[in-house]
Amino acid sequence: MDCGVLTSKGVLLFLSLIFWTAGAVLAYVGAILLSTYKNYTNFFEDKYVVLPALVIIAIALVMFLIGVIGCCATLRESRFGLGLFMLVLLIIFAAEVSAFVLGFLYREKVHEGVDKTMTAVFSKYDGKNSESKTVDFLQKQMACCGLMNYTSWETTNWFIKGNRTLPLSCCKHQFSNCTGSPSHPELLNTAGCEMKLETGLESILSYAMLVILGFAIIKFFGMISICVISCREKQTDYQPLPSSGIYA
Repeated sequence: MDCGVLTSKGVLLFLSLIFWTAGAVLAYVGAILLSTYKNYTNFFEDKYVVLPALVIIAIALVMFLIGVIGCCATLRESRFGLGLFMLVLLIIFAAEVSAFVLGFLYREKVHEGVDKTMTAVFSKYDGKNSESKTVDFLQKQMACCGLMNYTSWETTNWFIKGNRTLPLSCCKHQFSNCTGSPSHPELLNTAGCEMKLETGLESILSYAMLVILGFAIIKFFGMISICVISCREKQTDYQPLPSSGIYA
């Protein structure tokens, strides 16, 4: 076995390891994205915004399978296995490109969905219902208060019909004496939640898109490596004729 074949095998085995690592990373990113959407589900009218996360997780599972196929096919020097490896790589490459495009398209969906439904969710706040729990969770996690800023609460039924205070989830966690009074903004998180939520979701989705694009490029080079080792194997099928004894 010449050095070129050994090098090609080393490349494919290394790529198989990368596929396993990539699958783990993609599964982690997809789970974070899915968990983020789940925590703020009341803010999204279109439930299909979770589609990019589901696609990423599905790709991660296929990545683990690709790693197994690639490793076995390389070690056994199986043309069928290498061909199957190439086919799977091509399919997953197309899927990753599709996920990248979907992620780009759904970035606008995130903006439209949040902008359209957040006002309705905040207006239903009464401190007890599911919308209230979602709003409180958002304001605590994002360290924000109200839609645009903390004064946005002053137009809600919670503020007008109540004791004219803001929800306690608007208070900064280090101030235990905070009562939610808008007359003491130094005790409150004053930034608005809408922009923070949009920015956070879009940054996570952008990160996921970059990860997908990076691994799509890796798979492209993996397909090139398979072509190289397959061509070298074909060349070894042709054995040179003996140079002596033919005409004796």
